[in-house]
Amino acid sequence: MPIDAAKALAAEPRSTEITWDHKDIQLYHLGLGAGVPATDPAELRYTLESKLHVLPSFATVAGAGLGVVGGLSAPGIEVDLAAVLHGTQSVTSHRPIPTAGRATSTSRVADVYDKGKAAVLVLRTDVADEDGPLWTSEAQLFVRGEGGFGGKRGPSVRQDPPEREPDLVTERGIREEQALLYRLSGDWNPLHADPEFARLAGFDRPILHGLCSYGMALKAVVDELLGGHVTRVSSYAVRFAGIVHPGETLRVRAWHLDETRIQLTATAVERDDAPVLGDGVLTHT
Repeated sequence: MPIDAAKALAAEPRSTEITWDHKDIQLYHLGLGAGVPATDPAELRYTLESKLHVLPSFATVAGAGLGVVGGLSAPGIEVDLAAVLHGTQSVTSHRPIPTAGRATSTSRVADVYDKGKAAVLVLRTDVADEDGPLWTSEAQLFVRGEGGFGGKRGPSVRQDPPEREPDLVTERGIREEQALLYRLSGDWNPLHADPEFARLAGFDRPILHGLCSYGMALKAVVDELLGGHVTRVSSYAVRFAGIVHPGETLRVRAWHLDETRIQLTATAVERDDAPVLGDGVLTHT
């Protein structure tokens, strides 16, 4: 069997050293669409090294996203990457991410769920530097065709939005070249750049990275509801519900649940609000 859940869960965590500097952060922010208008003081916090603040979602690309790669190469995990879908993503911040750093990234398979027609790998990555923990990220990856092994089904993350008007509705245009820029942060999958490859994968044209939508939605909520203060974000989690293409528009809706939690969704405007992100929850101070 390609997935040996017991072996994967018993495997020793894998650690690697990662580094980043202000150029990596600026490139990531630009890949999310930051910098428009270019001289806006609110945007310069994302693009100018002397004023730089770091969105917590940078954690998903720091070290070129090696945490997920390490998890897929763990003992007991032998899967066809073409059968893997990114189901959910979360990041928990233990303290603000510095604009330059060197840290140890430790990854492991935290759980394996049996969804019947698919297996779900829960990959956890803990990152710490010499001053202590920086962030914890967790990705759930669906592996089609690998379920039915008798494992536990796992929890449901579905959470319907409140039955009232959102506290925020905002739109973010996706530039035609945005996926080409975002992939420079480490995700080189040709699905996001090569029309021929995209057609072979069942899409009429390249699609935007799910983690780019993830970061765009976070930036929109931070800018509009948290005064642009990235350090107020404690954690951020979403379910990937669909796709959006470069050239389309991402519509973000958000609701205050209480004093420390915001729920959010994102949809593709040009395709009748087709779901892109669902079950999003941001916790903040």
